[in-house]
Amino acid sequence: MKSARARHKARHRPTGLGFALADSVSYIAPEPWDEVTRGSSLFLGRSYLAALEAEGSEDVVSRYALVFHGPKPVAAVAAQLIRISAEKLARLEAPSEPDAKHKDDPVSRAFVHARAKVMSKLRLGALKRVKARVLVCGNVFSWGMHGVAFASGEDRAALWPAVAEALYRIRRAEKLSGQMDLILIKDLPAGDEGARALKTFSYRPLETEPDMVLKIPPAWRSYEDYLASLSSRYRKTAQRIAKDFGDGGFRVERLEALEPHAVRLHELYREVHDEAKVRLAAIRPGLLPALARALGGDFRCTVARRGSEIVGFVTTLRDGDRAIGYYIGFDRAVNSEAPVYFRLLQSVVADAIELGVRELSLGRTALEPKARLGARAAPLEVWIRHRVPVLNLLVRSLLGTVPHAEAPERDPFKVQ
Repeated sequence: MKSARARHKARHRPTGLGFALADSVSYIAPEPWDEVTRGSSLFLGRSYLAALEAEGSEDVVSRYALVFHGPKPVAAVAAQLIRISAEKLARLEAPSEPDAKHKDDPVSRAFVHARAKVMSKLRLGALKRVKARVLVCGNVFSWGMHGVAFASGEDRAALWPAVAEALYRIRRAEKLSGQMDLILIKDLPAGDEGARALKTFSYRPLETEPDMVLKIPPAWRSYEDYLASLSSRYRKTAQRIAKDFGDGGFRVERLEALEPHAVRLHELYREVHDEAKVRLAAIRPGLLPALARALGGDFRCTVARRGSEIVGFVTTLRDGDRAIGYYIGFDRAVNSEAPVYFRLLQSVVADAIELGVRELSLGRTALEPKARLGARAAPLEVWIRHRVPVLNLLVRSLLGTVPHAEAPERDPFKVQ
């Protein structure tokens, strides 16, 4: 009881620090923002954030906060407002098949399918009514801790309460446009000790799918060096993918000018996005060209072509000493004929080596093929809090039942 009372007092006591809130990154004073985010992620840079605001998604609204200790900026917060429906978080099951006893009975078969369609419509109608406004500290269009930056030399653990206060202030400021039900801080490295201070403010961690990360040793100067480091089994598989891809009349090449192909790239992106299990928001066709303009040499787009037709693409970003395999899209029908997706993954590895980074982040989907490339799981957590304290226990219980895929362990490299 003493501990609960202490946490209650802490939650309702201001930190004493100063806060500047803004509805756009263009409203934030550039110098203090850059001072805090220097050396942090590219995803917290003003160029990236401005492109995301302009071309990201009409369903996502950006908000920002700078935290000051006196005149000194000590932390930066980038957040997003999004309305999430259960419909976006769940995919309906396929219609049930009749059991073996009625398999050959056309009447029974028709009845089962008709009943399944009715149930699907009922579930869809119910899911559409389950909606919540969520304040996300971070970026729904990326993975990693892209919602918070701390100034160099500052005590991160001591500043997490200020981050919690900044999010509280943003939530209260948004009350005129509707109640904010959940606050979510994504994606912190699992076991981040500094973030434990968030427990005082009723935030609790939830493990999600991991980021798949490929370490790139300095000895790799080219994609051929990467291939040479693989054991014979995995090297032959990689070579077979490239051969089958080429024998099918396909090739990969760098795309320098994205604007003329923006519509086609977006079509391919939607083929992948629309099949995802979780679809929070879709990007606009203009985002990829906007990122290419904003990021310059830190952005690459590689396309798979058959003749003049683009049948797939992948983008690679350089974020300090790591590369990010970012957006990908491909024609699913063509991918069933040739290994377009796998060949695009190989091109991301080649890009990362050319960019001279120490590791490649491949994200939290398609864990098996990324493990076969040599990527290892880097566990991530999101921290969640409901605005109504009494409902926090229920939210944690429900979210604790959400399954997440476990990354397979593969060791494709030669024994050193």
